[in-house]
Amino acid sequence: MTAHNARGVLYVHSAPRALCPHIEWAAGRALERAVNFDWDNQPVLKGSQRAEFYWEGPQGSGAVLAAALRGWEHLRFEVTEDPSPGSDGGRWMHTPDLGIFFAQTDSVGNMVIPEDRLRYAMEVAGSDAFELHRELRLALGQAWDDELESFRHASQDSAVVWLHKVG
Repeated sequence: MTAHNARGVLYVHSAPRALCPHIEWAAGRALERAVNFDWDNQPVLKGSQRAEFYWEGPQGSGAVLAAALRGWEHLRFEVTEDPSPGSDGGRWMHTPDLGIFFAQTDSVGNMVIPEDRLRYAMEVAGSDAFELHRELRLALGQAWDDELESFRHASQDSAVVWLHKVG
């Protein structure tokens, strides 16, 4: 039986500078090899750093990476694992306030909500459309997306422009 390799990305959205070498050590231990990240300042949160690391490893390495980093105070991250033969993809999101969220992903990175989760949402909501909306947002990890969104955009452009409503 041949073991299939997987690949993905670890996005460290924000981490205190003092935590950075520990994140590299934990990721290296999870991937069973030494790793070094290119750290940049995170303009959204003063004094924090951000990094992106493209990884390859055995199937399931995304889960191992997420488990190695989950629960760390002051750390915001995402791990993706692309689908590979015989294995679905996955996405893990973590924030200090919300903890960890996992979702299965399809071949283009869309989250896949399992049938049983959808049935549960419909059962809990009954005929209440607002409750169904709340349950679906929970199933999609919307709270994690909302918290991480400004950190994601900051990594796309080194200059962050904050617009404020006037009046």
